[in-house]
Amino acid sequence: MHYLIENQKIPLDLEDTIKQTPSLHPYFEINFNGIKPKNYCGFLSIHGQSYFISPKISTSNTQNHNTFIYMLLYAYDIKLKNEDFMQGEREVHSIFEIFIRLFSDRLLAELKKGVFKQYITLQENIKVLKGKYIIEKNFSNFYHQNLYCEFDEFSMDNELNRFLLYALRYLKKFSTYANLYKCEAILDEVRTMPIDIQTLHIPFDRMNRRYEHSYEIALMILQKLVPMTNKSNEKSFAFLFDMAVVFEKFVGKLYQGLDPSTVLQKRGVFGSLVLKPDIFTKSLIIDTKYKKISTRGDLSVQDKYQMFVYGVNFGVKDTMLLYPKYTEEINDNLELGKGEDLIRLNLRSLDLNFDAGYSAFICEIEKRLEGLDDRN
Repeated sequence: MHYLIENQKIPLDLEDTIKQTPSLHPYFEINFNGIKPKNYCGFLSIHGQSYFISPKISTSNTQNHNTFIYMLLYAYDIKLKNEDFMQGEREVHSIFEIFIRLFSDRLLAELKKGVFKQYITLQENIKVLKGKYIIEKNFSNFYHQNLYCEFDEFSMDNELNRFLLYALRYLKKFSTYANLYKCEAILDEVRTMPIDIQTLHIPFDRMNRRYEHSYEIALMILQKLVPMTNKSNEKSFAFLFDMAVVFEKFVGKLYQGLDPSTVLQKRGVFGSLVLKPDIFTKSLIIDTKYKKISTRGDLSVQDKYQMFVYGVNFGVKDTMLLYPKYTEEINDNLELGKGEDLIRLNLRSLDLNFDAGYSAFICEIEKRLEGLDDRN
């Protein structure tokens, strides 16, 4: 495994591959001084070589790697047993294989309880009357012994199962995990159809709710997966996450653990603006910023205005901009506005540098986060 760090130059032997792979250009900063990963972390498999892009949290590549995985598992509510995690760590593709195993294991468990079926409307030219006789089609029916009928059939060939089958077959290109094949065999009566994951919307109700988590994991994997074409038969691909999103989701779930009344992505309107603060508690609005900042002088006017508008619009006097700690700790307080519109803005940084197992890491970062709110 080769380790890379976000926002740091990649090795020279990788540069040509990145330049010649347009699908990777959105994830890298390419200029005359070299190529750097942007704020995306995850896994690259290129020409049989494995690379892991980690956030810069400590001086240890292994710790950076583990911290990213811990954040990812917690942010996306992925619960693994210790032996499952260690098994995934031994895989060349590490976190990518963990997600594939999680998806296929959970899907197989639900399929064994019973494949989801629903009534679908079919029109077929059959020999026996079934359902509704379609008069207009039977006028031109050249098969005189047959009847065009419309009827409902309780079938596994529905939109949800078509997507699940699509995901299973697509992921088989990158993994040989046995449960992918077992799930595919169970869905043998489902038609293979192309799926547009960008426009896909499947409603869930009490009949198919137990499949929702498998659906969400599969969709997330497909959205983060970046296929790479090459002239050989090697399976080159990238599996990358926007660290701004990971950091926001990670901190949000930590706050919900500390205070179950915490609301994530609360919405409001200020004039023509749609307001969506990341984290909303009864007395504090928090917005996460995945960027480097050393002093209040680095704070943009736009960020200050954003927090002022949040506070005024939602009637909350205390706000916080929360950054990941890099080399320096941020602990500063500002006042925005005056009089009845006075909004207090706290600048804080969360130290993610802690070398421990998953459970101990989460407990420690939760304590550090709780200690940041020193308003009292």
